Amino acid sequence: MAEASAIRVEGLRKWFGEGPTRVNAVADVSFEARFREMLFVVGPSGSGKTTLLSLISGILRPSAGKVWVEGRDIWSESPDRLADFRLRTVGFVFQDYHLFPKLTTAENAALPLIIRRVPWNEALAQARRQLEVVGLASRADVPPGKLSGGEQQRVAIARAIVGAPDILVFDEPTASLDGETGHRIVGFVKRQILNEHRCIVIVTHDNRIYDFADRILHMEDGRIVGEERPRA
Repeated sequence: MAEASAIRVEGLRKWFGEGPTRVNAVADVSFEARFREMLFVVGPSGSGKTTLLSLISGILRPSAGKVWVEGRDIWSESPDRLADFRLRTVGFVFQDYHLFPKLTTAENAALPLIIRRVPWNEALAQARRQLEVVGLASRADVPPGKLSGGEQQRVAIARAIVGAPDILVFDEPTASLDGETGHRIVGFVKRQILNEHRCIVIVTHDNRIYDFADRILHMEDGRIVGEERPRA
């Protein structure tokens, strides 16, 4: 495993509300994630996993603490630089895919490049190359509604990697998939998407895929309460 730090978090906190109604979603969390590492964050619903994911990926501003990504203190940067960070450094794979039904598979995968104002034809060409990576080259011109759940998840992965981000974050990637499909998808990500220049963070409560993790952080009540390394 590479020793370079991809993500470093110190004293991270996020609360909602004030006074007696305040809810501490993330409470004094510190950890490090490295390149060429697949890090799982696991725990029961409501433990703060998804909130933590939003804090480290530049979506939700912390109430306290620091987040460094590739050495950058992301929450000290201007709104424009933070938006650029989200576009170029982080790739998201959402639980419900978030595919646009009126666009083709290739057009959905090209969206991050189109937002970055890459010319349309070039963006589609790059998207098609990533669809080849995830085994969907033959489905590039069909709408998402004609794809299976596993295929839609692979489109979401192609969209996440089309801009060559260094950090990939997955929010409950197997929640909408049957056990066999979910296992196959995460195994594919571990073999084909993870590399020495990339770090992958997966939030999940699906213990069927824990054996793919390089490390697992256990969360409860907004805190990291344990860490383990699954046996190879």
